[in-house]
Amino acid sequence: MDDFIGVRGVIEPGRLKTLSQRSDLRGAVQAASHVAAIGATGYALFLTWGAWWAVPIFVLHGALLGHLYAPLHECDHGTAFKSRWLNQWVGRLFGFVIFLPSDAHKWSHFAHHRHTQDFARDTEILPRGPFTNVWQCLWIYSGLPYYPTYAAAIVRYAFGRMPDRVFTQRQRRTLIVAARIHIAGYAAIAASAIILQSWWPLIYWIGPMISAKWIYWLQGMAEHTGLTQYQNTLENTRTFKTNPFMRWMHWNMTYHTVHHTFPGVPFFRLPELHREVEARYPHPLPVVTYFGCAVSLIGGLRKHTELELVAAQDEAYARRHGLTAAAK
Repeated sequence: MDDFIGVRGVIEPGRLKTLSQRSDLRGAVQAASHVAAIGATGYALFLTWGAWWAVPIFVLHGALLGHLYAPLHECDHGTAFKSRWLNQWVGRLFGFVIFLPSDAHKWSHFAHHRHTQDFARDTEILPRGPFTNVWQCLWIYSGLPYYPTYAAAIVRYAFGRMPDRVFTQRQRRTLIVAARIHIAGYAAIAASAIILQSWWPLIYWIGPMISAKWIYWLQGMAEHTGLTQYQNTLENTRTFKTNPFMRWMHWNMTYHTVHHTFPGVPFFRLPELHREVEARYPHPLPVVTYFGCAVSLIGGLRKHTELELVAAQDEAYARRHGLTAAAK
């Protein structure tokens, strides 16, 4: 995903080239810290299982596991590491853990970047469609539909059932193989639990992820929902003002506005890229807090549909830039 799909004129080409330099070391350190944290919370969960202390540890462990989407996402952009093979295989490994085949995500995610907020072509909107009421939004915020939906997708891929408009024939063949490998791996894990007469996959893996998926959706839901459909990634994508732990766990994808504008810049350069773009862009970037944005979205959807919220944002954007609707 190296071709330019963002906004021109806010960063010099030479500076962008410098910021786009990738690093195996920085990626390895970040990945190692994430995996080490999962190991630590898993061990803490083992030590405290059966006590009340296990409850917050269970959720924290699940959040760390579920946020393996962050390195998967970075690997699929080819920016987690400098080495292509590391991006490919680390992404596939983490995708296995979170029930999201890396290859499927990589190819569909490109369409999301290319058609952000286009309700007819954005692959992250197509599965759910525009919200018509607040309850649809709250259901996604809960995180409950995520893992069943993606597990079902893996089964469909294994039988070759996938949308032609997203994947080419060659990609479809790759996904069939990948899905079957996923299923074989999950079957082996289930078999180990039966042989050991243990609930370990539910206690240390699936259960925690389900319990904590809502934490990821505080950002995932708010990255674009309700923003303008004008194809300006600096205004149809939000950045999140949050604490260092969340920035670390999201691999700096909290700086989502500049990521969508310059997707070839690796995670560890996004904070400085954000500062530079914010200083040069003539309009305020959409910067929000997690809970502030959630309250705003939920409140807006209690009274309006998502399409109505977007239409209001389109009008504001057009006034700000002196455009007509035909310029969208």
